[in-house]
Amino acid sequence: MKDKTCLDCGEELIGRVDKKFCNDLCRNNYNNKLNKDVNNLVRNINNILRRNRRILAELTPTGKAKVPKEKLMLRGFNFNFYTSIYTTKTGNTYYFCYEYGYLNLEDDYLALVKNERAKE
Repeated sequence: MKDKTCLDCGEELIGRVDKKFCNDLCRNNYNNKLNKDVNNLVRNINNILRRNRRILAELTPTGKAKVPKEKLMLRGFNFNFYTSIYTTKTGNTYYFCYEYGYLNLEDDYLALVKNERAKE
């Protein structure tokens, strides 16, 4: 019978026939290495979305505001990342980062809104 070794550390496995790892540490290590690139991408995107949400929340204390687009840009807002898009019946398109959103207006201004129906 062929000896099986741990997929992470290479130690000989003793026990069940279908065993792949010698302990939980090796199993976690192996899976963390396997998912590292995906986790970094997701972590970076989540950080951008959280920053965008925080900026919108700071600039929208009453639930609605009108601000120059440059104000968001100076705070590090990334317009390429949002969680959803909502188009009204009149054709206006709002870009949302969780419950906070913005609408592009004329003269590089933005209308900021908070979706009060969004669950906390």
